[in-house]
Amino acid sequence: MDRLKVLVVDDESRMRKLVSDFLTKAGFDVIEAGDGMEAVDKFFADKTITLIILDVMMPKMDGWEVCREIRQYSKVPIIMLTARSDERDELQGFELGVDEYISKPFSPKILVARVEAILRRSLQTSNEDVIEEGGIRIDRSAHIVTIDGKPVELSFKEFELLAYFLENKGIALSRDNILNNVWNYDYFGDARTIDTHVKKLRSKLGDKGDMIKTIWGMGYKFEA
Repeated sequence: MDRLKVLVVDDESRMRKLVSDFLTKAGFDVIEAGDGMEAVDKFFADKTITLIILDVMMPKMDGWEVCREIRQYSKVPIIMLTARSDERDELQGFELGVDEYISKPFSPKILVARVEAILRRSLQTSNEDVIEEGGIRIDRSAHIVTIDGKPVELSFKEFELLAYFLENKGIALSRDNILNNVWNYDYFGDARTIDTHVKKLRSKLGDKGDMIKTIWGMGYKFEA
């Protein structure tokens, strides 16, 4: 199997080298970019990039702008890095379709684990490629969601979250359970991550969003 390629974007050369060294040791090919404009150019020049690690504060074009530009054309998983632990920044990242959000300083080993978890889920082949409930149809192999035949644009994490809900229809799912299965790692944050994604997912599903029921004090349940 070919080595998966990760684009690491940060204006600090020491940070790029640190992340790149750990990813390379883990078996990834790494491309580096020192600013947002270089990142966009390299991403669109190389169609084999499977994930982006993206710093927020950069010259010429910041991480938000890079994310907006790439999200117009691609659902490639994006991990956003920031030196700020501002809740508004984190929520903005999720609104833009960021899949993970990590505040500096962080453990490079944990970052690599998150990269591996995201790619494992995005590249795995499900035994059931098509799931359909209540007019919502998910085609895993094509990564397409339709509602009553009309396509719906979802981010990678929204897609995985919806698939998990449909696979477990009628079952009350705790937030911890959702984190462990959709995010696929031990998450040490609070419930905002899930709640933000569920809110955005409900909005994109329109009337079908009502099928995702809130179980107060616990989590969520999908009922067609």
